[in-house]
Amino acid sequence: MQKIEILAPSGGMDSLVAAIRSGADAVYLGATDFSARSSAKNFTPDELCEAIDYCHIHGKRAYLTLNTLISDSEMQRALDLATYAYNKGIDALIIQDVGLARLLKIHLPMLRLHGSTQMSVHTPSGAKLLWEAGFKRVVLSRELSLKEIREIAESCPIELEVFVHGALCMSVSGQCYFSAMLGERSGNRGMCAQPCRLPFSLSGGSDFSLSLKDNSLINHLSKLEELGITSAKIEGRMKRPEYVSAATKAAREMRDLGFVSTNTREELEAVFSRTGFTDGYLLGNRNKDMFGYRRKEDVIQADSTLLSRIRQGYKNEISDVPVKMQFEARLSKTPLLCVTDGKFTVTTEGSMCAEEALNVPLTEEKITALLSKCGGTPYLPDAIDIQIDQNISLPAKAINEMRRCALGKLSSLRTESYKRSEVPPEYIKAPAHTPETPKTTQRARFTHTDIPDAYKDCEIIFVPLFSSPEKLSSLINRGFNIGLEIPRGMFGKEEKIRNALTKAQELGVRRVLAGNLGAVYLGRELGFAIHGDFGLNLFNTSSLLWAEETGLKDVVVSFELTHSQINSLGGNIPRGIISGGYLPLMLTRACPGHTKKNACRDCNKTQFLQDRIGKKFIFTCDGICTEILNSVPLQLDKVLKDFSSLDFNVFRFSVENSVEKVENNNVFLSIHQNPKDFTRGLYYRGVK
Repeated sequence: MQKIEILAPSGGMDSLVAAIRSGADAVYLGATDFSARSSAKNFTPDELCEAIDYCHIHGKRAYLTLNTLISDSEMQRALDLATYAYNKGIDALIIQDVGLARLLKIHLPMLRLHGSTQMSVHTPSGAKLLWEAGFKRVVLSRELSLKEIREIAESCPIELEVFVHGALCMSVSGQCYFSAMLGERSGNRGMCAQPCRLPFSLSGGSDFSLSLKDNSLINHLSKLEELGITSAKIEGRMKRPEYVSAATKAAREMRDLGFVSTNTREELEAVFSRTGFTDGYLLGNRNKDMFGYRRKEDVIQADSTLLSRIRQGYKNEISDVPVKMQFEARLSKTPLLCVTDGKFTVTTEGSMCAEEALNVPLTEEKITALLSKCGGTPYLPDAIDIQIDQNISLPAKAINEMRRCALGKLSSLRTESYKRSEVPPEYIKAPAHTPETPKTTQRARFTHTDIPDAYKDCEIIFVPLFSSPEKLSSLINRGFNIGLEIPRGMFGKEEKIRNALTKAQELGVRRVLAGNLGAVYLGRELGFAIHGDFGLNLFNTSSLLWAEETGLKDVVVSFELTHSQINSLGGNIPRGIISGGYLPLMLTRACPGHTKKNACRDCNKTQFLQDRIGKKFIFTCDGICTEILNSVPLQLDKVLKDFSSLDFNVFRFSVENSVEKVENNNVFLSIHQNPKDFTRGLYYRGVK
């Protein structure tokens, strides 16, 4: 059984060094652009090259996080950065944007791609779609149980990476729009302001109902290794080097020794936590015990004494690259030193000839001692072969210089072997899309099947996948053109979803609304017409071309785009926007209701969260996940004329019979029906 990789975060060079010296097998790091942790120090181009070389000298791997959504105007810079990193020897890129991934597979086919956790992959079907698209690894959603991880591992040969320690976002990664909607700082663009860490309460108090404890699965590392999980990932590119060291050391001890030492465990618990840790997702214990926040007691644990003690553990360079040395010295000839790491071999010739000894002759013991002085380098001599004439002399300075020269040459070979020389591809954007008809068609999405006849003029009506066959047949018989919405959160329900889709086909349903990669794969596998939803985060022209090439019929583009950005998108696939309803801000698997049992099985009613200033956010459960909605509805009826490239728009009804009124199709058009407070969303504000 292959050992699981210990993958550590590196927000800067100091953290990278701490990670490698504390036992990491690989690190992931961001450049100054396009990183999902833009607030981390991150790496300039020169620093990135230095970091990659440092990893490769030590025989470790470096992965670049290019894991944000990228606009058309930024795509050339992203391609330039990807090519630069590839040429400097990066081992893989971690990608969120399907449009960028598509271009990289075309222009840099040998570049290894890892699917970011921002791609929201949490089912076997999602993993299969990425595998077929050429990805070598996927970082799974943090919300998966051990059983669900096993199902993915057994279904597909793609490498799996699992977060084993660090912060837990309340939302499924890639499906959070909270920070974007409240302050234009998009989590999908690396600018999350972490509003979920602020007080939100069911009762209007100061409860932290959207803040989870930090994840810690280090005790379960052997279980993940048995499943064949490739990489154990530690979160924390925005945390201090001491945290990186403590977490890396704990994971390394658990993997190699089967336990975490008392000192290491104490350091890990003290250096950073939010009222302790949780393994609730992995064990399926999704309850109130998962929730926690950063208290004063948690902060003061990480005092200067603790941090200094941790730093002492990684202050010195580690010698973790075994080498063999062969030294030869003959009278009146220049000596030779040959060094090999098993893959590369270098030979260095001395600068002076060996002379006859006048006093103390050179001995094998003396040479061995000089060649063994590799402190401050990554190299550890595990065998030294010496062949010398009797009664000769060489200055110690000359032998030391040969050692330094040989190890320097070896380091160069170990780094240069990864370098390439590709030319960055030119991003040529397809011309802006022109709709087939001048007027956009209307669609609607409901969470029930009791739909008034007034909505028959909608082009398509999307209803829940798990609607009863009788209700679906009734809608078809009444003349509705219906499609089924596959849940955005599909955790552990893939077979149930596949069976429901098969039964719906027998009733004559031919369309599905797919908001995640797994849903796209299932819809395509079963022969449905696939309508891509906002959860796919289609943000640029290349992502629309990906959708078309993947077999989607049409798509709802990201609602983090402005109307002018949407109008300029190229490609031929029909596209639309959400034009009304309460926009989803989070998709969560842990319910903010804090129920003692599994929240998604117990909660069947609309509830509210209240923030510090009294705003209320609706949240509902579909039996798998909870969706938290904006505090005010989106309303675009008077400005749809500004969207010149749309083929359709969607009314998104989410909390019918409680907040929204849906008796007729003019609900969003009537001044009297509309609430006083509404939003234009991000279509006129945009995101950072």
